[in-house]
Amino acid sequence: MNDATDHFWNLVDPFLKRPGVSRGTMMGFGCLRYEGAFFATVHRKTGDLVVKLDELRVDGLIEAGLGEPFAPAGRRFRAWVAVRERDDERWLQLIEEAMKRAEGA
Repeated sequence: MNDATDHFWNLVDPFLKRPGVSRGTMMGFGCLRYEGAFFATVHRKTGDLVVKLDELRVDGLIEAGLGEPFAPAGRRFRAWVAVRERDDERWLQLIEEAMKRAEGA
């Protein structure tokens, strides 16, 4: 693992203790899943946090300059946003938001 990946897994360790949350893989990235639904990962090459949110929220983060479209292989995933700036507080907030979305809350 690299520094960004290690950092992500250390940061999300408390999530893995929650019911329904597990570790999985998505497109070769280690990720967090809630009852099978992917909701957060770290991009192994860029170190960006990548989370699945409501499309309007994703668009808002991109417009505010707080995130970038997640477009592996050139195809944009509209409900996913990549967050480059490593800010633990913001990352935890976004991961929590993504988990709530995955829970259907």
